Amino acid sequence: MKLPRISINYQVFIPLALLFVILAVLFPRTAKFSYDYRKGSPWPYETLIAQFDFPILKTEEQLREERSKNKSVEIPYYRFRQEVVDNTKKGIDEADLGNMSRMRPQIVSAIEGVYSSGVVSDEGVKIDKGEDPSTAVLYLHRDKRVSKRPVSEVYKESEAKAKLLSEVSVKYPSSNVDSVLRSAGIYDLISPNLEYDSRTTDLVNSESSAQISTTQGFVSAGQLIVSEGEIVTSEIAQMLDSYKVEYENSMGYGGPRILFWLGNATIALVLTVLLYLLTYFLNKRIFREKNRFWYLLTVFLIATVATLVVNKFAPKFLYMVPFTLTALFLEAFFKNKMNLPICLVSFMPLLIFPNNGVVLFVMFTVASVVGVFAFKYFNRGWQQFITAMIVFISLVITYFGFRLIGRVNDDPYTSVLFMFVGSMLTVAGYPLIYLFEKVFNLVSDSRLRELCDTNNPLLRELEHKAPGTFQHSLQVMNMCDAAARAIDANALLVRAGALYHDIGKMQNPLCFIENESMSPGGARYHEGLSAKESAENIIKHVTDGMELAEKYKLPDVVKDFIRTHHGTSNTGYFYNKYLNEGGDPRDVDSFFYKGGEPKTKEQIILMICDSLEAASRTLKDTSPEAFDAFVENIVAGKMKMGQFDKADISIRQLNIVKDVLKNYLSQIYHERIVYPNRQK
Repeated sequence: MKLPRISINYQVFIPLALLFVILAVLFPRTAKFSYDYRKGSPWPYETLIAQFDFPILKTEEQLREERSKNKSVEIPYYRFRQEVVDNTKKGIDEADLGNMSRMRPQIVSAIEGVYSSGVVSDEGVKIDKGEDPSTAVLYLHRDKRVSKRPVSEVYKESEAKAKLLSEVSVKYPSSNVDSVLRSAGIYDLISPNLEYDSRTTDLVNSESSAQISTTQGFVSAGQLIVSEGEIVTSEIAQMLDSYKVEYENSMGYGGPRILFWLGNATIALVLTVLLYLLTYFLNKRIFREKNRFWYLLTVFLIATVATLVVNKFAPKFLYMVPFTLTALFLEAFFKNKMNLPICLVSFMPLLIFPNNGVVLFVMFTVASVVGVFAFKYFNRGWQQFITAMIVFISLVITYFGFRLIGRVNDDPYTSVLFMFVGSMLTVAGYPLIYLFEKVFNLVSDSRLRELCDTNNPLLRELEHKAPGTFQHSLQVMNMCDAAARAIDANALLVRAGALYHDIGKMQNPLCFIENESMSPGGARYHEGLSAKESAENIIKHVTDGMELAEKYKLPDVVKDFIRTHHGTSNTGYFYNKYLNEGGDPRDVDSFFYKGGEPKTKEQIILMICDSLEAASRTLKDTSPEAFDAFVENIVAGKMKMGQFDKADISIRQLNIVKDVLKNYLSQIYHERIVYPNRQK
């Protein structure tokens, strides 16, 4: 038997190159915060000093607590009046300071500093009653820009005068500055330069009855965040979380951009090569099946794009993304041994880019393995919701496992809700399988299971019109199933092929010996026909089967079983009869099938089982030796006729198939003891 050599065409690398480019372009443009830390554990890195100013963000728990109070806080809106500043400075320039005129520059400088912070009347900033002035803020409109400013930084009129006196006195400690300022009327020149805008205040605050600040403090550049070896407390963790947000939003990568792009390209290349190598070692035959290869890359790309897009715009929604569908999409068209490795590569962007990537990676890997296992038992109709609930439970258990060891500290209620929604989206998204079937011209396991249901209309019609053929098909299906499982072939596919391989016989059922019991009066169909006519009628069941397959829209992979189950062999009985009766050996084309040799191991299994099941009915000897010789002769005959020359099956696999079928036949046709008659 000639074994085909799988060669990798250069065209395989075109979609891989396209995948590499897409990944390199989609990868984030900013660097990730490179420190990993946990509350209650020592800080394992060097002492961390803030490189820039950043606000301390409130935690989800703090924000939730503030929202629960439902306290309406109105933030006042003030306008900066530059004309007040200018008039005050003009008045100082014109004031008579007598022999202390040297104080004038210091007075101007001090008053500018005071006005820069803002001055209001002694009534103070209009804040809500009961609100803490130390944490209250106001909106300040200055130079066509609006900013928030703590109320504690704004001066009242009396405070502004005291600040002016303090600053000037520092420069002139030996002089009676207060007397100079009073006599020159400087104090009288100070007036509020922040004007309360009630109309804008009402407008700004009308959209929400509860204005809640998301920050609760500020860290300046150069300030210590955490020292090496210091325990990461809740307060330090909050500062680190805030620093990380500001770092990734504002700073990011600080080196040359070309190096950052090179790093992205390297990671994209690693993922692409890893995907290629896994496919090569697990099932390199996929490279020859362009539709399956493109589908594999598409599923990988969908998982990667979902990770990158959601992580960029709404990271907290990553819990809601139904990543488990990746495993189910793969399970539908590939063998189990491919699912987990490809899933792991597809989930690697989760491991690399999100902040809690390790948690997400492990969660969805566990959920995918559990989901594929559960789907084998709960895959029809409403049962898919059982699979979704099993996936949800596995996600929650894994999540809280990480939470107990302090690896996650987000809002558990929101996270669990998102996981539940994502699990339900698994059910909602699974019907995309049928779209992929059409787009990539594939056949899913779900479709094969439907085809193997003997209650479908085409098989019911076969049972009605050709019951003998139907029973033969069932026996062949069971034999094929046993052989396929022994060599890790696609058992579900070969079962479907076995059920439909002879459907063409129902167009002329009496032509075949297994249906002769239906013949009226016991008449034999082939009586009166020449050997050539009989052969042509028998061979016609292949073309009739292909026509029925087209009519009932059977998948191409099932049609291939109909077309190749006899390969290019001949109708042995009538072929030999023709030659024995003196027929011309050069005119035997009518006795040969035109379906083409089988190419896959599944098609080979069907060809062997079909021949064995039909011929086994003529066996008289049911000893193990007889079955051994019987199977060997059938297989050797097929090989001699060149039926296995194009097949993707090894000698070792073929020997396993033969051993399984010998054992199967011996169990079916074993000897039975003769029951004695009861003596009176």
